Amino acid sequence: MQRLSEYRIMWVLVFFDLPTETKKDRKAYAEFRKNLVRDGFTMFQFSIYMRHCASQENAAVHIKRVKSFLPEYGQVGILCITDKQFGNIELYFGKKEKTMSAPGQQLELF
Repeated sequence: MQRLSEYRIMWVLVFFDLPTETKKDRKAYAEFRKNLVRDGFTMFQFSIYMRHCASQENAAVHIKRVKSFLPEYGQVGILCITDKQFGNIELYFGKKEKTMSAPGQQLELF
């Protein structure tokens, strides 16, 4: 079994800009967002969701799942970065720097 490494652990970020002009568009937006949450993604900012994955292989599974429920219209971007890269993020609340809270322990059962 491989040791956990900040270079092996991945973060999957999903960025989206979906239309909300019609009732059908709003329903597609809500369904896409609900599917992200069902798959374990959490909101980072409005229209940016992220998920912690134990490996690249695990990240690939979730990326494939997101692709399976893409809405018909709008723009969606998927970015996969290492835990080491994610650890270098600088967050600000106004002009004050905000420390990133550590994600909860996530267990995966096979």
